[in-house]
Amino acid sequence: MGALTDTKVRGVKATGKAFKLSDGEQLYLHVSAMGGRSWRMNYQFGRNAQGKLIQKTLTIGPYPAISLKDAREARDVAKSMLAKGIEPKPSDLFRRGDLNPALRMTFEKMGREWAALQSKRWSKVYAKNVLGRLEEDVFPSIGERPIADITAAEVFNVLSRIVDRGAVETAHRVCQRISAIFIHAIAKGEADSDPAGKLAIALPKTPKAKPQPAITDLNALRQLLVDCEAERCRAATKLALRFIALTAVRANELHGARWVEFEDLDGAEPLWRIPAARMKGDEDRKAEEGGDHLVPLAPEAVEVIRCMERLNGDLELIWPSDRHPHRPMSENTLRALLIRAGYYQRHVPHGFRSAFSTIMNERCERAWRSAGHKGASPDRAIIDLMLAHVPKDKVEGAYNRAAYMERRREIACEWAQILLKDMWPPAIHLGQPIRWAATGPGRPRR
Repeated sequence: MGALTDTKVRGVKATGKAFKLSDGEQLYLHVSAMGGRSWRMNYQFGRNAQGKLIQKTLTIGPYPAISLKDAREARDVAKSMLAKGIEPKPSDLFRRGDLNPALRMTFEKMGREWAALQSKRWSKVYAKNVLGRLEEDVFPSIGERPIADITAAEVFNVLSRIVDRGAVETAHRVCQRISAIFIHAIAKGEADSDPAGKLAIALPKTPKAKPQPAITDLNALRQLLVDCEAERCRAATKLALRFIALTAVRANELHGARWVEFEDLDGAEPLWRIPAARMKGDEDRKAEEGGDHLVPLAPEAVEVIRCMERLNGDLELIWPSDRHPHRPMSENTLRALLIRAGYYQRHVPHGFRSAFSTIMNERCERAWRSAGHKGASPDRAIIDLMLAHVPKDKVEGAYNRAAYMERRREIACEWAQILLKDMWPPAIHLGQPIRWAATGPGRPRR
C-alpha cells in the first residue's frame, strides 16, 4: 500500500504554490497553486542523443474524478505497458466508460470557466464576441474532448478550417484564446501542456491591414459633404456626418455621444469630453484616471449640436437608433449614406480622420516653414493628440491628454472654416429646403 489515504487526499489545501504528495512507486498527487489536484506518475522511456534514459511524466487524471484506488490501478497498467516497451497514454489507462463523463473536465467546460473569469475585465460586447467565436468555431470540434487529451494536431485542424474560409486574422485570435484556456487548465491542474502555444507559427501570416478609403483633397471632401447632405435621409444622419467630419472622432465615439458629455456650449470654450471608458484601447487605457479625450468644438460644431438638441434633446443619446431611442445609431448608418451618395470604396466614416490629419498637417507644415522655421512643425504632435492616437510613451500620453488646448482649439476652428466654407447652415436640415447654387468647392452639383 502507498503512503496516501483517502482522508489525507480529501484534506489537501492550496498553499499558493504548487507541490506534490507521493504515494510511492512513482505515483503522486500534484496540487496546483490554486488547489487543483491531479494524479501523475514519473517514468523513463526512450533514450536521448547521449544514450541516457529520458525522464517523463504521465498525467493519469484529476482528483476526485479519479479516486486513489483508481489511480493506483492506472499506475499498474502503465507499468505493465512500459515493461512491454509501450509508452502509456492517459487514454490507455482506463476502459472506455469506466469514468463518469459528467466528472471529466472537457475543453468546453474549461473554456466557459476561463471566459467567465476574463469577462470581469472585458466589456460586455467583447466578452460576448469572444465566447461566441468559441461556440461557433471551437466547441463543436473539441468541446466535448477531455482537455488533458487534446493534441496539437486536433487544435491545428480547428484553426485550419478557419483559415480555409479566408479568416486568417480570426484564426490567429482563436489560437491565442485556445492557448489561454490551456494555460488556465494547467494552473488548475487539469492539463500538463499547452498544445496551442506554438501553433501560430504554422498558420499563414496575418495580412497587413488595408488603409480605409478616404478622400484627402479638400475640394473633393467639401463636395462629398454637399453630395451626402443632398441625399434623402433623416436630418439626424446628415447632421451626424457633418459632426464627425468636423471633429474627426471615431465612429463609435460619435454613436455613443451623450448630452452630459458636452460642456460650455454657450461659452467661449465649448468642449466635448469623451469618457476614457468609451475610447479605443485596452482595459488599462479605459480605466485610466483623467483619461477622458477632450475635443474642442468649433462654432460650426456647436451649431450642429444645437440642431440635434431640437431633435433629441429629451433623450440620453444624441444620435440614437431610429427604432430604439435608448440604443446608439447603427454603425452602418453613415457608411450607407456615403454609399448612396456615390462614395462606395472611396470614403468611409473613419476616412474623415485621415482627411483631417492629411490636410491640416500639410497646412500647418506650410505655415511653419513660411514663418522661417526649420524642421517638422510641432503641430504634427498636436494633431495626433486631437485624433487620440495612443503615443508610444504612455506616461507622456497620460500627462499630455489635456495639453495644448488653446492650439487644438485654433486648429479645430481653422478646419471647420475651410471644410464648411460657403456651406449652408445645419439648421436647413430641420425643415428649410436646399437652394441649389453653382457647382464649385462646397457647392452642390445640379
